[in-house]
Amino acid sequence: MAIRQMLRRSLSSETRFNEVPKGHLAVYVGQNEKKRFVIPLSYLNHPLFKELLFRAEEEFGFHHPMGGLTIPCSEDLFVDLTSRLSRT
Repeated sequence: MAIRQMLRRSLSSETRFNEVPKGHLAVYVGQNEKKRFVIPLSYLNHPLFKELLFRAEEEFGFHHPMGGLTIPCSEDLFVDLTSRLSRT
């Protein structure tokens, strides 16, 4: 649960919405309702994360409905994956 709290960013505050620390990237995750997460750029090089990026490319191409990178998987799967990546 702690990883979920660390990754989740509130959409209610415009100021916080725009905050992405240096070396991180905001992504939108979910099948229906999209949630915003901020992840380290280092995750982009991991083979498991690259698979998610491939799926995003297949589903959305270069048009992402949220305006940012959208990952088409469940929030639980994403949190599980990022939890594993944070331990490596």
